[in-house]
Amino acid sequence: MNTTDLNVVLKIAEHQSITAAANHLDMSSSAASIALKRIEKELGAELFVRTTRQLRLSAAGEQYLPICQQALDLLKQGQKALNDDPQAINGEVRMAMSSEMGRHLMRRLLNEVMAAHQELAIRFHVGDSQVDFYRDGVDVALRAMAQGAAEESNFYGFKICNIPHVLCASPQYIAEHGVPTNPTELGEHNALLYKLYKVINDQWVVTRAGKTYKVKMRSNRAGNDGDLVRRWCIDGAGIAKKSAIDVAEDLLAGRVQRFMTDYTIPRTELWLVLPSRQMISPAIRLIRDRLKEQVSFIRLKLINSGVLAEHEWPE
Repeated sequence: MNTTDLNVVLKIAEHQSITAAANHLDMSSSAASIALKRIEKELGAELFVRTTRQLRLSAAGEQYLPICQQALDLLKQGQKALNDDPQAINGEVRMAMSSEMGRHLMRRLLNEVMAAHQELAIRFHVGDSQVDFYRDGVDVALRAMAQGAAEESNFYGFKICNIPHVLCASPQYIAEHGVPTNPTELGEHNALLYKLYKVINDQWVVTRAGKTYKVKMRSNRAGNDGDLVRRWCIDGAGIAKKSAIDVAEDLLAGRVQRFMTDYTIPRTELWLVLPSRQMISPAIRLIRDRLKEQVSFIRLKLINSGVLAEHEWPE
C-alpha cells in the first residue's frame, strides 16, 4: 500500500472530514477521496460510515486505523535509524506514567537526562488510567503490576524493581487518633482510598506469620489520583496504603510515619513496557538505566535510615 494514501486515511480519521484532511495536507478533496477509495479497495472494506452531515469510523476502521498508525510509526522509526547515529540520544520519546511518578521521580529524572542531551524531546502522558499505546500515541509506559502479571501480558518490557508497600499516617493523625496494631483495629480507622476506573480499592491485604488477613476498610475519601491520596495522608485526613517509592521522601522527612511494620503487604513490580521490541531506542535504554539507578538510591536511603528493613525491599 502507498504510505501517502495511508497518511491521508489517518488525517481523515483525525479531522472526521475529507475536505479538512485535504486542506491540512495541501491537496485537493478529490485526490484525498481517491486515496481513501484505493485503500478501501485494497482492504475490501469501508473504513468510514458516510452520511450527508458527518463522517465517522466504521467497525472495520476502528480495528484497522490503530494498526495502520503503528505500521507508519515503525516505518518512520526504521528510516530514522538508518539516518541517525545508532547510539545517539535524540528524537522524541512519548512516555506514559502515573500521576505520582510523573510529578515527582520521573519529572526530576528526565530533567537531568534532557539537560545532558539537548536533542532529546519528551512528551508526557500522565494519569493513573492505563493507556492504549496506539490510541494514545505512546511509545513506552511505566507501569506498576502485580507480581507475575508482566509475563502474561502481550508487551515487551524491562523490570525496573520490586515495589514494597507501607501503611502510613501523618504525625498529626497519629497524635489525634493513634494507629492500629492489628487487622481488626486497621478496619476501624478512616482509610484514604485509591479509585481506578469505577473500582475503589477498599480491601487491604496484610500478612503475618504466614497468615493472610483481608480487611474491608471504611472511608470518607477516595480519589482516582494517587498523588491526591498521598497529600490527604500528609494533611492528616486518614491512613493510607502507599508504594514506598511514592512516599519515600515523606517517610524520610517525617511527614508520614509507618505503622504495623510487623505485617507485610503484597509487593508489586515496576516495569517499563513497550508495544514491541522494535520501539527500543538509545534514549529509552538510557531512561531505563537512570530509573534503575534512582530507584536503587531511594531503596538504600530508606534502608540506611531504618524506615525499611532490607528484607522488605529485595533487589
